[in-house]
Amino acid sequence: MSIELTRNFCIIAHIDHGKTTLSDRLLERTGTIQERERQDQLLDSMDLERERGITIKAHPVAMRYTAKDGKEYRLNLSDTPGHVDFAYEVSRSLAACEGALLIVDAAQGVEAQTVANVHLAHKQGLTIVPIINKIDLPNADIPAVHRQIEEILQIPAEEAIDCSAKMGIGIEEILEAVVHRIPAPAQPADDTLRALVFDSVFDLYRGVVAYVRVMSGSMVADQAVRMMNNDSRHEIKEVGLFTPKMFPQEKLSAGDVGYFIANIKTTADIKIGDTITNLRNPAKEPLPGFQEIHPMVFSGIYPINTADFEHLKTAIGKLRLNDSAFIYQPESSVALGFGFRCGFLGLLHMEIIQERLRREYDMDIIATSPSVVYEILTTRGETILIDNPAHLPDPSVIDEIREPIVKAYVLCPNESIGDILQLIMEKRGTMDHTETLDPRRVMLHCELPLNEILVDFNDKIKSITRGYGSMDYEHGGYRAAKLVKLDLLVNGEPVDAFSTIVHRERADARGRQLAAKLKEVIPSQLYQVAIQAAIGGKIIARESVSALRKDVTAKCYGGDITRKRKLLEKQKEGKKRMKSIGKINIPQEAFIQVLKTQ
Repeated sequence: MSIELTRNFCIIAHIDHGKTTLSDRLLERTGTIQERERQDQLLDSMDLERERGITIKAHPVAMRYTAKDGKEYRLNLSDTPGHVDFAYEVSRSLAACEGALLIVDAAQGVEAQTVANVHLAHKQGLTIVPIINKIDLPNADIPAVHRQIEEILQIPAEEAIDCSAKMGIGIEEILEAVVHRIPAPAQPADDTLRALVFDSVFDLYRGVVAYVRVMSGSMVADQAVRMMNNDSRHEIKEVGLFTPKMFPQEKLSAGDVGYFIANIKTTADIKIGDTITNLRNPAKEPLPGFQEIHPMVFSGIYPINTADFEHLKTAIGKLRLNDSAFIYQPESSVALGFGFRCGFLGLLHMEIIQERLRREYDMDIIATSPSVVYEILTTRGETILIDNPAHLPDPSVIDEIREPIVKAYVLCPNESIGDILQLIMEKRGTMDHTETLDPRRVMLHCELPLNEILVDFNDKIKSITRGYGSMDYEHGGYRAAKLVKLDLLVNGEPVDAFSTIVHRERADARGRQLAAKLKEVIPSQLYQVAIQAAIGGKIIARESVSALRKDVTAKCYGGDITRKRKLLEKQKEGKKRMKSIGKINIPQEAFIQVLKTQ
């Protein structure tokens, strides 16, 4: 099909505004799927996606549509995730498109992630087609959403299309808008093959399946190609389109979005954002890739049974291929044995990876408490990056510790402003300014330490605003703070798995909380065990696990009290000697219990 009749577009929106439902209707209207194949959330292939009702991976699909002008078009659609943790999936999909359908919920209006996605699309120079979805809801306020699109997003309100993906209203108008408003791919200057890799998945039988957008030239089977990033050479075995299942084709031409399978066996051989070119007639320079993704949250993942380490290594390697934002490296812990230090984009991303390890690879794992990357400025003037509290240098060589800051946009109803401001203050945040969106809602622009919003910030926003609040954030650099390393000592020995970096003002409370929790789960020994929280050499909290006591005086009935005292003194001496040579073995269950509560 000619390049003039091809349209590449994606669907972007805030989480739960109806992207996947709309893509289901588009697939049905264009006849891409038959009635017998029909099911809700068709493009969400993972069990986790269906269960949680969220999209995690972007899903491409090619459709054929005969427009009212009588011409047949090929529409390449990509359904993208809405959650802030998966913004990298959105940016990769945008790189393969010329336009985007921006969905706004008719009842909820413009949300924080809507604004972020519009910025992403503008940065890529895409044509945006605004769509107001869920117009059939009884609480839909269409005129108000029109005003928000114009005032907040600076998109003319008359361009918006009203639709209900659930009821199938407005689907024809959307398809016509895609054909007439979104431009065709640019005509290539020459026939040299240039294709952008924007995703990849691992197939157990065929190796790596790479998703590509062909910018110029064509890809055919048996063609020798070169990856411009790492200069690896491969021979293409198969090329094809997604309909939505993989469907082999003779060739992929300029403007097409499809897949190719080559003799690529390992996860390290392909890089998302790489340019593929012909081996015999290569392009002079690669296509502009997209922004390199840097993980924001780090956590250690260890197998509960140490014999499963190799199994965990294989499973993590396969997950890494399907998810270029997930990184890992081996590490070992005195307490937990061998495992991996893993980097994620956010807490939901971390939760999804851990859940996939448990489900898809049947792994029993334990994860250490999440931490962020800190910048350490040493007294020698060097700057080092630390993602594991155990690697923090001695305090005597640290000049200052800088923590990552995020610029957050919190959208909330007017009546919740006071509580949200208090929450931001509690999390050591600073307010920049507020912006009134409409009579009912405001957007708060603030700066917060990433470490403070890791665990429960989003949940608390939802609780305070009764589900109407939303948040989006972007990385805002580093800032110096009074941070200290908090260690937990059991019987005087530090336990590396429980080490954390905390703000000095919070250290005492955190130390007491951890020590109290650990006291509950450490089994009693024959002597008293001290659990201490310490900053450097200073103890800030202590709990004691009482000794198991054998009644050595049971046989002494009657007689002089000195006989009993003598036996008790002898027992005390024995316990003292045992304590000096004894080692506490903390059971695995104790780690699981304490790390779960963090």
